[in-house]
Amino acid sequence: MWRGAAVRLLRGGGAGSSRAASGAAVAELRRRLENELENIRGAGTWKSERIIASRQGPHVRLTSGGTGILNFCANNYLGLSSHPEVIRAAVEALEKFGAGLSSVRFICGTQSIHKDLEEKIARFHQREDAILYACCFDANAGIFEALLTPEDAVLSDELNHASIIDGIRLCKANKYRYKHMDMEDLEAKLQDAQKHRLRLVATDGAFSMDGDIAPLKEICELAQKYDALVFIDECHATGFLGPNGRHVGTRRSIVLSFLLSIGRGTDELLGVMDKVTIINSTLGKALGGAAGGYTTGPKPLIEFLRQRSRPYLFSNSLPPAVVGCASKALDLLMDSNAIAQSMAAKTQRFRSKMAAAGFTISGKDHPICPVMLGDAQLAAVMAEDMLDRGIYVIGFSYPVVPKGKARIRVQISAVHSDEDIDRCVEAFIEVGRKRGALP
Repeated sequence: MWRGAAVRLLRGGGAGSSRAASGAAVAELRRRLENELENIRGAGTWKSERIIASRQGPHVRLTSGGTGILNFCANNYLGLSSHPEVIRAAVEALEKFGAGLSSVRFICGTQSIHKDLEEKIARFHQREDAILYACCFDANAGIFEALLTPEDAVLSDELNHASIIDGIRLCKANKYRYKHMDMEDLEAKLQDAQKHRLRLVATDGAFSMDGDIAPLKEICELAQKYDALVFIDECHATGFLGPNGRHVGTRRSIVLSFLLSIGRGTDELLGVMDKVTIINSTLGKALGGAAGGYTTGPKPLIEFLRQRSRPYLFSNSLPPAVVGCASKALDLLMDSNAIAQSMAAKTQRFRSKMAAAGFTISGKDHPICPVMLGDAQLAAVMAEDMLDRGIYVIGFSYPVVPKGKARIRVQISAVHSDEDIDRCVEAFIEVGRKRGALP
């Protein structure tokens, strides 16, 4: 002990100097972070968190005041987050199976309801098997690193979700990024990737910031031509995109697909279910909105992920209440398409009225309706003005979207009424004229 103290003294001080050095490091860290935060504020890209004091739904209450605020920014596409049967299923699972497992799956964290839900997910997507994760971010973090080696190649759309991008960064495969939905660029990249053992094309099915749909038919044709596999992230498609019971050979209007759909996703919508190898998706949006993600695909792949996927191996099991929510949501979808039937007309109502008013709405017929504004500060201030008028929307800017492409993303839910949508459009027109976004 005394020798250690002597060494510290010879090096310039004891515990007091160590604390001083540590204090200086913390002070420097604070200074740097405060400067960065000030830069974010100055750029108009500060992201505030509004606090909801009610259930999720088309009408919410905020702690900042006001009741009956219209919510147009949730991923609650089918309105199942507060559906009475979904809530009741969560309560029943909580009472029967407890609050949680206090374990990862392979130790003592697998209950019968986890296996039942995985089987139900595979059946819903018409795949061989499925594996649950704490969220789809984990599913995306867990697949590329486990599956791909330095001998392989992954080809990713440049506008893929951050979780896909981060998941690909974790793997050691050769990485290609092709221009957004540009099939000529993808083909060129696939030609270059022929020197690698395995090629995996990774794309969002529906892009969350733009509301557009990946050209899966063309992607799958190229994958077949160049002997590649296809992976899709279906977080913004599962539950409400895809005609039920038949395939379509062309990219016909998504509006028609809503009316025929139990929502298997973009692979069914575009008639390529047998050509997409791997699907990752979420339980935290249309399917109850609680939490959870999954991978579904060939059984050997799922079994391999159970052995090698780090987020699966080292994360606690999904809580029983969350499993109960998602299972009931899938039951409701597979029993009837009535929940999703009104989405097409409501989406079209909003898009057509906003376009007629002079706004530019990105995407095509998807309930994600980005109101394109360009300027980050304009998007932020218009979102605040909308809240003053009782409409809850959020402005998105860099780094969430590319610089110069700021927007307010509006999301339509099956539980919005026509009156809700009209009120939202009227508020946009009023605010747009006030801020110079409209003449």
